[in-house]
Amino acid sequence: MTSGVVILQKIDDSKIRQARELRRNMTDAERFLWEQLRGRKLAGLKFRRQQVIDGFIADFFCDSAKLVVEVDGGIHETEEQKQIDQHRRAVFVARGLKEIRFSNKAVLERIEEVLAGIKTAVGM
Repeated sequence: MTSGVVILQKIDDSKIRQARELRRNMTDAERFLWEQLRGRKLAGLKFRRQQVIDGFIADFFCDSAKLVVEVDGGIHETEEQKQIDQHRRAVFVARGLKEIRFSNKAVLERIEEVLAGIKTAVGM
């Protein structure tokens, strides 16, 4: 069953353009994780990349599992970004979504652990 998050929202054109730009310019870690997720490679789950949700752009989103997967670089260590991430998480939770985060380093160096973490988050 899908969450309806994607189809029940109105998305500003500028956010659509921004999401497309982010898809074209993914980080190395995002690109590497996307290769593991795309085409239902992970447990048959369909993921979207750079999905707009309530004005935020999630790195990866699985509608059927109501799961947001974020890949974090160093900017997420700043106090300002931590506050933004906390607010964003609250918005996602209010939508009934789960959010999990992995560092760029974890994705690039320990991809099997990352994939296992995603499976655990969806109850597999």
